Amino acid sequence: MTYRDSAGRTLEDYPRPSVAVDTAVLTLEESRLAVLLTLTNDAVRGGHEEWRLPGTFVHPGETLTDAALRSLREKAGVEGLEPRQLHVFDEPGRDDRGWVMSVAHYDVVPPERLTLTDRITVVAVDELPALKYDHAKIIAFAVDALRADYRRSPDPAHLLAPPFTMRRLRGVHEAVAGERLLPDTFRRSMLPNLEPTGELFSEGRGRPAELYRPAVAASRGGTRR
Repeated sequence: MTYRDSAGRTLEDYPRPSVAVDTAVLTLEESRLAVLLTLTNDAVRGGHEEWRLPGTFVHPGETLTDAALRSLREKAGVEGLEPRQLHVFDEPGRDDRGWVMSVAHYDVVPPERLTLTDRITVVAVDELPALKYDHAKIIAFAVDALRADYRRSPDPAHLLAPPFTMRRLRGVHEAVAGERLLPDTFRRSMLPNLEPTGELFSEGRGRPAELYRPAVAASRGGTRR
């Protein structure tokens, strides 16, 4: 039996938005926080280029995660990610193609996971080009989420392969934060979630630096990788 509401209407009687997914893939580029942008075929029509986040419309029978992974694979050439849902962007006029709601996702990867081409690039988050739709707002949401994770624990996205020195760890956190961090304050905040390896590493002049790895409890939280 076909469902009807109290007004006698079926679901098909109501206008419905299209549902899309857009994914902000964050990474590091020359010690700065950056985001992956793509230039797809429909973004070069009309004689001008429009860089965008990798995204797509959700197909029938497809989950949001499957759609996000498909767009990353087909438009950004990257596989094996675990994008997390970030926020629903539902302003009625956000897309000039029609009524489109976007379920935004984000993920974080080391730069070596990405293959760049003339249509796939990374751009520092504080130097974004003009982006269509509300992709700049999506990126801002993703950056805020990542920075919150990095304030709580050491390198939760695993941008830095352990073991590492405190100096190198601070460099990654400064890139994510977009600002300098006080060495002593940073060290005190990170030490409870680190384990010393018992090994030393020489970084030029001065005494060799102690090597650390994330504590087991810390490695289980924050941004998944």
